[in-house]
Amino acid sequence: MVKVIARDRADVLGEGLFWDARAGKLLWTDILGKRVNRLAPETGEVESWEMPDVTGWIIGAETGGYVAGIGRSIARVSLDPFSVETIADIPGQTSINRVNDAAADPEGRLWLGTMPFSCDVPTGGFWRFDGEVSRADATPYTIPNGPAIDPAGCFLLHTDSAMGVIFRYALEDGQLGERQPFIAFEDGWGSPDGMTFDAEGHLWVACWGASCLTRFSPEGVPVRRIELPASQISNCVFGGADLDRMFVTSSANGVDEKHGGALFEIDPGVCGVPAFLYRG
Repeated sequence: MVKVIARDRADVLGEGLFWDARAGKLLWTDILGKRVNRLAPETGEVESWEMPDVTGWIIGAETGGYVAGIGRSIARVSLDPFSVETIADIPGQTSINRVNDAAADPEGRLWLGTMPFSCDVPTGGFWRFDGEVSRADATPYTIPNGPAIDPAGCFLLHTDSAMGVIFRYALEDGQLGERQPFIAFEDGWGSPDGMTFDAEGHLWVACWGASCLTRFSPEGVPVRRIELPASQISNCVFGGADLDRMFVTSSANGVDEKHGGALFEIDPGVCGVPAFLYRG
């Protein structure tokens, strides 16, 4: 069963999901709408904050509050009361680029992508932030997405949605190993976008353009597909007190769909793992 979360607006480009276990609430961003949203699942209340620039993601900080990718920078964010403080600029970014997706690893480092607004030239990159921003991978990216770190912190998955391939890197002491193709999307699968692991080690991938989520085995084989009533599915995360619910974002940008830009809730039939926090 797919539930559409009731609210008074659709996301231009919903993304950046984070389950805040401390508050029992879900956060996500509307990148192009320049907003951070927060859902209280028990009451259905949805709150929204206007941000100073496009906002790709928001992740809990171990010291309290959040960090977020805003424009071409990383910022500390408080929602209660609201404040934004830039803590780092991503080097070499011009006005044609913006932040996209990100994830924290077990050591509290951030892994994040930048990409062009146009989505059609490889001016983006993949970055690590551990108090300083450094290039994680020298490869140029067009639409960097994912990233997802396995629960043990042994490897990282990342994708360039424009290529339709999910790559795997060994992860050791904050350094990435050689980039290896892991899952090459076939015709009809859509493009790989946001992703997350479940407690059984399977990977859930938002399939942009294919109106679905796909669950892949640890070997990269598709084992389940959940259809959703929007074509541009952008990200997914486990939530709820037992991490047994899944929330899914979508985009209304460029499409005329009843549920384009909606936030969905589904019963995945498995549990997730707790989100890693930023430790800086």
